[in-house]
Amino acid sequence: MTSARYSVAARWVSRPLKGSRLTQIDVHVGLTVLFCRGESVSDTGRGTTYDDVPADLLSGGFGPILAACRSLPIHVVGPRPKKSIDALLSGRLLVIGDDSDLNAVVLRVLRKDLLSSIEIAYAAATPTAVTGLYGLVTGPDSVRVAQHVDSAETPLLRSDSGGVLVGSAEITPVNRTFYVDSQRVPGGRPRTILVQPESTQGLMVTVTEQSRGWFDRVSHRKPTAYTGRAAEFGMTIGDGTTITFDGIRHPREVNRWVFYRHTEQLRLVRPFL
Repeated sequence: MTSARYSVAARWVSRPLKGSRLTQIDVHVGLTVLFCRGESVSDTGRGTTYDDVPADLLSGGFGPILAACRSLPIHVVGPRPKKSIDALLSGRLLVIGDDSDLNAVVLRVLRKDLLSSIEIAYAAATPTAVTGLYGLVTGPDSVRVAQHVDSAETPLLRSDSGGVLVGSAEITPVNRTFYVDSQRVPGGRPRTILVQPESTQGLMVTVTEQSRGWFDRVSHRKPTAYTGRAAEFGMTIGDGTTITFDGIRHPREVNRWVFYRHTEQLRLVRPFL
């Protein structure tokens, strides 16, 4: 598919599920709370109560969110949980944490082939790339959204390293030519590249060029954005290029990186804008 080119980044346009409506969710039966802080406990099935959550985990803005979950079992699963949460993956999940935690939970849902049957709500303490992209509220109000708002099908991006992208990724600096679908974007000056999900074709690549002027000052040109279903980037090992996705920094330099739209959608609980 030929990619479209824009001079500025496009705004997100929500696409609700067919027949979607504002609904009341049974908060005692239909919502599983995953708190991605502390240390994962061995008995994830039972969960704990708000009053039994260690006091040191209530800092960083998470206390009010957990207080809003007082009537629900809270599963303390630790940061960026892995296989230990598999037994909890059913129905509607509320992920309390940051973008990297949400990424980890979505990855487990993908690997268990449950994207079509699980809805995911997100409660962040402060604004993040994901909350900004989808217009999500933060703090304790996000618990109310998780209880009362329908999910909407949302594009999910994958990488050729086996990971996923829910919010945004940054690759910098990039000097070499890259491709968005079949469109070739020539290399040149160092650039910072932002990759995000996009509602129509799948992903958006926003490119900001860097240049040096008087007194070696770094300036940035007006961003240019491209949309498509896949983007392939070439890098030179040794140039110091870093790749950060959903707040997770890739641990080593690579000479190639691909993001592409997954064949299934993510069912994200979010308002319809």
